[in-house]
Amino acid sequence: MPRKYQLKDTRNIGIMAHIDAGKTTTTERILYYTGKIHKIGDTHDGNAQMDWMQQEQERGITITSAATTCIWKNHRINIIDTPGHVDFTVEVERSLRVLDGSVALFDAKSGVEPQSETVWRQADKYGVPRICFINKMDATGADYFESIKTIRERLKANAVPIEIPIGAEDKFIGVVDLITMKATVYNNDLGTDITEEEIPDELKDLAEEYRTNLIENIADFDEGLMEKYLEGEELTIEEIERAIRKATIANEINPVLCGSAYKNKGVQPLLDAILKYMPSPLDVPPIKGFLPGSDEETEVRHADDDEPFSALAFKIVADPFVGKLAYFRVYSGKLDAGSYVLNTTKNKRERLGRILMMHANKREEIDTVYTGDIAGTVGLKDTTTGDSLSDMDHPIILENMEFPEPVISVAIEPKTKASQEKMSIALGKLAEEDPTFKTYTNEETGQTIIAGMGELHLEIIVDRLLREFKVEANVGNPQVSYRESISKDAEAEGKYVRQSGGRGQYGHCKLRVSPNEPGKGFEFINSIVGGAIPKEYIGSVQAGIEEAVNSGPLGGFPILDIKVELYDGSYHEVDSSEMAFKIAGSMGLRNAVLKADPVLLEPYVSVEITTPDEYLGDVMGDVSSRRGNIKGMNPKNGVHILDAFIPLSEMFGYATDLRSNTQGRATYSMQFDHYDKVPASIQEKVLGERNAE
Repeated sequence: MPRKYQLKDTRNIGIMAHIDAGKTTTTERILYYTGKIHKIGDTHDGNAQMDWMQQEQERGITITSAATTCIWKNHRINIIDTPGHVDFTVEVERSLRVLDGSVALFDAKSGVEPQSETVWRQADKYGVPRICFINKMDATGADYFESIKTIRERLKANAVPIEIPIGAEDKFIGVVDLITMKATVYNNDLGTDITEEEIPDELKDLAEEYRTNLIENIADFDEGLMEKYLEGEELTIEEIERAIRKATIANEINPVLCGSAYKNKGVQPLLDAILKYMPSPLDVPPIKGFLPGSDEETEVRHADDDEPFSALAFKIVADPFVGKLAYFRVYSGKLDAGSYVLNTTKNKRERLGRILMMHANKREEIDTVYTGDIAGTVGLKDTTTGDSLSDMDHPIILENMEFPEPVISVAIEPKTKASQEKMSIALGKLAEEDPTFKTYTNEETGQTIIAGMGELHLEIIVDRLLREFKVEANVGNPQVSYRESISKDAEAEGKYVRQSGGRGQYGHCKLRVSPNEPGKGFEFINSIVGGAIPKEYIGSVQAGIEEAVNSGPLGGFPILDIKVELYDGSYHEVDSSEMAFKIAGSMGLRNAVLKADPVLLEPYVSVEITTPDEYLGDVMGDVSSRRGNIKGMNPKNGVHILDAFIPLSEMFGYATDLRSNTQGRATYSMQFDHYDKVPASIQEKVLGERNAE
């Protein structure tokens, strides 16, 4: 079956915004006007179409990127709905990876808010062209021009209005189109009675001023347009729109529109702007990738149905109706349902079962996917988020998605023993779905640990365990894995002698311990000469030492970076045994470590903090108060990027504190780096708590 919509008429866009900027409502209205839904759902009432997970409906925030397809003026628009909360930035990054353009939504009362800043920086990273929509123009305190000012100042973006509002707050009735120089007036709140009129007299001068500003901003991108403009000739609408498109796709300008999605004002012009100024898959550079086993990006795939098939799986969902559902973006070629593809990331052959065109949580089965399509599929067994799929004979690995390591972890246990297995299966499914969520068993404590991107992230995981998998769980306080080590050389012996009638027990060894190089771990050296201990018992001594190394004398924590030399000992012809020498080895190590000035070590994490300049002092002060060391600072575009080492034990609650210190405008990521000595006062406290357990 030939493709229904040409590639040049396809738009893959995201809608990105701060929490509560009206993103879900805007998406709803787009679906409404493009005929995809017949009843408008509102986040205010908790039943919006895109917010299809139950917790999202209750919290009124968007968590999962639901993909949906709609048609406007014979163009296909695929919308990825992105989350707007800081704990879900990885979902945003993942969806930006598969978009060609994006609508950045702002609240007219607040302009740029913290999360809009974070998401904007991520879109910069991926070079995603953006148009801006100033929403909630009907709200008290709405200010279009002030909002644009915040976009220019805080995001360092070239925000260029292509509309100006008629009225504001409860007097907002429409917009002036600066390209056609006509006014669009909304006569009711349903968006059903719209008239095109002349520009009101009181706005004519302002409209002229902003039109001139628009032309000057885009003239640089079109020589013919620049000449006509300088010679005072009238520019056609087509010429202006062509230049805006060119400048937007080149990321040189961000056209700005306005409206009130809730009151159905300004949504149709936004849809028109998506078609006119957002890129099609043909307007973005061809995707590059690697041949399996190579580190060089030598392979290129052009957006063309005749090229070999290549796609990226960007989201895995455990769907209650169809099982494991993989969302993917096709970059080249086409593919029929039921075909085999190569998962090049894992080098596994996979069969694509049914192919589904997604509409929020409804689905329509289709036979073929083409270049530029975003669809869901059932049947991929080994594919996880970020995997590349390609034609069996033309393998390509599209750039790997990098996911930040989890920054917060807590112990979790089911409320009933019977639910243990159920919980393990459920956590495994959730980890498959979300690469930033990890689950593992702590070998030292035996507890099941869950780790994620923040408090809200883990709250929602626990919530989903209850709702989707019917597992009730208790969540504990986060635990830190301490270690022990030694600070000087020492010698000691271990002697195990038991005589009580019959055969006795005899094992005797002499050990030397010394600090090993950081990161080298445990090292055993056998220096026995002349048979002071017979060969067959050396392994037993080593086993006893290794056992003791796993539980140090201070608090029972594993001992790191220690060199142990077995240099002498003695044995008994009759009473010596493997068991006796194992116990002697264990005793010897414990005695030696106690003489070698044992110390407690704690894990340090490497933290990268991105903060606007005005909060730099507060952020640095906070790092110092957490016993952190700042090891580097890099100023960039109105923000500072700080690199610091901070003890993990000081990082609990950091996300919340950083948010309140910077009004939510700073972001951070962290990962384990090294172990270092715990200050004496803190060592006392930790060991006191440990021994009280």
